[in-house]
Amino acid sequence: MSKKSFATIGLAIMISALTLTGCQAKQQSQVPKDTYRTFVSDVIPTMDSSVSTDMISGQALTDTMEGLYRYQGKTIMPALATKVVSPTNDGLTYTIPLKKNTQWSNGQTVTAQDFVFAWRRTVDPRTKSQYAYICEGIANAKEITAGKKPVNSLGIKALDKYTLQVTLDKPLPYFNELMTSAVFFPQNQTAVKKWGKKYGTNSKTLVFNGPYKLVNWNGPDNSWKEVKNPHYWNAKKVKVQQLNYQVVKDSSTSLNLYQANKLDRTKLTGDISKQMKNSSEYKIQKQNSTFYLEMNRQKDSIFKNTKICQAISLAINRQQLTKKILGNGTIAATSFTPTNMAFDPNNSQKDFVEETSSTGKAQTSYNLKRAKQLWKLGLAETNNTDKKFKLILLDDDSDIAKQQDEYLQNQLEKLPGMQITINNVPLKGRLSRSENGNFDLVVSGWTADFPDPINYLTLFTTGASNNYGKWSNNQYDTLVNKSMTTDANNPSQRWQDMIAAQNLINNQQAVIPLYQNGAAWLTHKRVHNLDYGPSGMYNMVSLRIKD
Repeated sequence: MSKKSFATIGLAIMISALTLTGCQAKQQSQVPKDTYRTFVSDVIPTMDSSVSTDMISGQALTDTMEGLYRYQGKTIMPALATKVVSPTNDGLTYTIPLKKNTQWSNGQTVTAQDFVFAWRRTVDPRTKSQYAYICEGIANAKEITAGKKPVNSLGIKALDKYTLQVTLDKPLPYFNELMTSAVFFPQNQTAVKKWGKKYGTNSKTLVFNGPYKLVNWNGPDNSWKEVKNPHYWNAKKVKVQQLNYQVVKDSSTSLNLYQANKLDRTKLTGDISKQMKNSSEYKIQKQNSTFYLEMNRQKDSIFKNTKICQAISLAINRQQLTKKILGNGTIAATSFTPTNMAFDPNNSQKDFVEETSSTGKAQTSYNLKRAKQLWKLGLAETNNTDKKFKLILLDDDSDIAKQQDEYLQNQLEKLPGMQITINNVPLKGRLSRSENGNFDLVVSGWTADFPDPINYLTLFTTGASNNYGKWSNNQYDTLVNKSMTTDANNPSQRWQDMIAAQNLINNQQAVIPLYQNGAAWLTHKRVHNLDYGPSGMYNMVSLRIKD
């Protein structure tokens, strides 16, 4: 961007900020009382907790539904469970008492059977849940999703109306963390059975047992509201009466809405983020979330060559991408697993990514000369010397995604014969096309469901539903499997299994890390107690508005 463009943006922001100062008192009276209004980057793809995979629906589900446990800060607290339980039977059995007389918004009681119904539905092959794999470790889950055992053999049962028992076929050291995720929420059987495939597509198909109710929502809506649920078991702790979400695709529009007092919180990117960083309302929020580039090996066999993948990775200047293009607190990634999320069980100061940094940095430090050398060698090994490659880069259609993709296009086209066409589509379309293999390259992202490296490592095992590039490596699969089975009760050996798996995939650059998320936000002073948990979701029970 030219210096003139930067100056123009800066002047516009300064004028807007001055206008805000002069008008704020006048506009304050127009702010709805006990209502929180926030930015969101896209529409809700689904409200069906069995098939949801994205952050936007995940947050909406966390707002409106309740599971066994809920994060309060970084602490797991009982939600529908009466306590956070410890396992018995060498880590294989969890017997969980539930609160009595908690209700769905239709007045029905929430029971242990609602959990049994929901979990069985998620692993049922007919549901086609991409998240079914996260249930692996629960007895028979893997065999059920593969169609080898009946759904009712899943290791979950209602001992009585208010007692749930979960049986594992291997210990899960992160079981309690898993239980905070939306995929393990209960479902109201009456609503699911009534609406069938339409369940979760609009608000009339849903009933809620969480802090809020989603009202008057239809799938494509660019805004939605959630109102306090009087049937929620902990309703007295919910002080904000309404949550308003507004889809905004670009940073300049979101800033205008914020400064016009139409949003209480908004996320900034790129040049505007840089311009506003000295505001007292500006703050960077680090996230257990990464973005990475996946290559479609089924569609383009060239990506099966390790040197080709390494070349693509080394051709990307991540420092420039994060600091000059994104400019929103993201940091250059050396791994698709986030930093400062998980630590060595024998040394709490040693971060997982730090312990795999030698392989990560070697393959992600910008080196165009080396990239071109590897590219040439890879082309020769695949009998593609001097061949041109016209590839489609798939991504979301947000303003910042478009900027990042133009940058990636510029970087990758420095490899001889590489031609990149960008295809930006709405989030729902990107997810659908990724699942169907309709891409050459795709920018994908993942946010931790629980703070453990296995949450990321399992994404790229053979046949995993989120392994869009269809990478497969027997040694990697074995290491990941060992960490989840034979070594699950041995923290030190489990850690070493995961280290080895990460080093292997780092060396091959089977998935090319781009950056770890850090979001730049402007938050109005009336907003207090935004409770952001390790899974990347906000606990809106804690939210307070002080007008």
